[in-house]
Amino acid sequence: MNRARRWRLDLVLLAAIALAGCGERDTAPPRRVAAIGLYTSLPITWNESGDIRGLLADNAPPHWALETLRAHGPVTALDTLAPLSFPAEGILILAQPRPLTAQENVALDAWVQGGGRVLLFADPMLTAHSLFGPGDPRRPQDIAMLSPILGRWGLELAFDDAQAAGEHAVTVPDGDIPVNLPGFFRFPGNSGEGADSGKGRDAVAHCRLEAAGLMAECSAGKGRVLALADAALLEIPEDSLELPQRQVILGRLLNRLSDPARFGD
Repeated sequence: MNRARRWRLDLVLLAAIALAGCGERDTAPPRRVAAIGLYTSLPITWNESGDIRGLLADNAPPHWALETLRAHGPVTALDTLAPLSFPAEGILILAQPRPLTAQENVALDAWVQGGGRVLLFADPMLTAHSLFGPGDPRRPQDIAMLSPILGRWGLELAFDDAQAAGEHAVTVPDGDIPVNLPGFFRFPGNSGEGADSGKGRDAVAHCRLEAAGLMAECSAGKGRVLALADAALLEIPEDSLELPQRQVILGRLLNRLSDPARFGD
């Protein structure tokens, strides 16, 4: 049995043990979609390695998040969003992406308003370990720089630099999400306190905030955006017993985004 297959079997066993032990069962099957696009600076579809041989090695097990995404539909890694030739009935995952160009911002907004759905992870202080130092182009994006498109959708990403570091769980309707130095969304011109739903004067989206702004759920034209102000969920935890719960949460976020009952559809 090869290493990758053994790893997958071990993960299935761990999932069964963990879910049986904690009483957490996810009975909702994955909502399949036509396509899933992944646009990210995180090493989800490749191995983070200092040389070409390690980068191209195929004997390492796939990232757990990639396995979860594939359960919902065929996954395509995207190199650019302009042009964005991606089916509107698909889901686009933006996981700590590089700063978008003006052309990418326009293409993304048009795609969403035409009916596209986006699951966005925008982390203002990425805590994931990387082999590469600051300034190395191979290093994941440390700080999400997405102000133009967030502003277009009526959101602003903020960060509390007085908070303590360390992973902890935040409860949202989809379950307990692990976060570490998370940010929060707010409506521009508003401190974020006392306002959990709204649409800015020049915004094209109407958004609702959850968990003190950790999450934002927006409708823009015919499309939807589900945004999380942290990316710790996508990390590989030191304790493999935590993996099944992360898979469950990611699956629930995807199911929520593809639920036709939301936003009155």
